[in-house]
Amino acid sequence: MYFLSDVEHKYLLHQLLPTAREVGVSKELRGWSWFQPPLKPYYGDVKLPMYAVSSKYCPTGRDVYLRNVENVRPKLGPKVALGKMFHGVVSDCLQAFLQRKSLDFETWWLKIRWDEIPEKPENVKEPSREVWKFVSKLCEARLAEVSSRQPYASEYDVIASALPFLVEHRISGELLGLSGILSLDCYDYLHAIMFDLKVNDERREWYRLSPVGYALVFESVHETPVDICCVVYLNVRKGKVSVQKDLFFADDELRQWWIEERDKKLEIVAERRDPGKPERSQCLESCMFFDACYG
Repeated sequence: MYFLSDVEHKYLLHQLLPTAREVGVSKELRGWSWFQPPLKPYYGDVKLPMYAVSSKYCPTGRDVYLRNVENVRPKLGPKVALGKMFHGVVSDCLQAFLQRKSLDFETWWLKIRWDEIPEKPENVKEPSREVWKFVSKLCEARLAEVSSRQPYASEYDVIASALPFLVEHRISGELLGLSGILSLDCYDYLHAIMFDLKVNDERREWYRLSPVGYALVFESVHETPVDICCVVYLNVRKGKVSVQKDLFFADDELRQWWIEERDKKLEIVAERRDPGKPERSQCLESCMFFDACYG
């Protein structure tokens, strides 16, 4: 899932990294400059989750107002359910390999709390099983490959080299005006790549905001530069797993864009200001707050 293909690895080595080294990132846009503008949040008492800052499903940001000011509960649908399931499958399967635990899909399935999944189990079980099998095979292949190259390495060393991932790494975004309990989908610590998983076919430019935001948070806490980000698009069609990656340089423009979104949404909550409904033609009926605006 978070492994780079040969082509993606070449693109990283010969295109993205040389560009990042040549162009660089302005020091004031590194996460460790959180205490000064433009990264310093203007509204210190307001903390938002990353999805509130980085999501642009609502053109005006009214979803942030409804959830955080009016306390309107979102209406979760099948797409959200599938997203929750696939995120859980990927993270838990990877964690099992990283922690050297024996865990199969059926055992994992029995532990799911269905009060948190807005969908019937029979509608998501088989797609989830396919993703589990896919991730397991990738991990097993990579472990076998590294083990064959390093026959005298310990099991710990093999895992650390084959699966160099921090999965669901808990981190505080408070320095940047975010929640103190953020969770990264995945950080590759050997290649310094911040990944964000999307359960979707359709590519959107603003999907890049989440991994860029997490890169800024990681820099603010660990003071380690993160120049490369990646959006992973995951889906299952007719029993076949589809994975596409958008690998990119987290440059000044993207960092500025994230800061602008954060400041706009912090202001909405801090000032309790309703930004107004978008035009109905701009709204998706799958929006979790569609009924609150047009129901």
